[in-house]
Amino acid sequence: MRAMVLHAPGQLLQLEERQVPEPGPEQLLLKVHACAVCRTDLHVMDGELTRPRLPLVLGHEIVGTVVKAGERARILGPGTRVGVPWLGWSDGTCRCWT
Repeated sequence: MRAMVLHAPGQLLQLEERQVPEPGPEQLLLKVHACAVCRTDLHVMDGELTRPRLPLVLGHEIVGTVVKAGERARILGPGTRVGVPWLGWSDGTCRCWT
């Protein structure tokens, strides 16, 4: 897969080829159609946040299609179009996750 990767604050993103990851048991593998960066991503790029985990693929606001589902990810199957917003935390009680 292709990814735009930040290796150090203040540097340009680098286009890299990366291995396609396998989804974990409760994860989905998505083919990304559109991806946006948020203000937090820009803070990381500008070096305004301490201790970012680098290298980092920026962008987490995604529209894509499910390619593969983990063994316990039963709600959304391959071919489903999805939108992925920022998610800092979830208690697991949402009807979408039960």
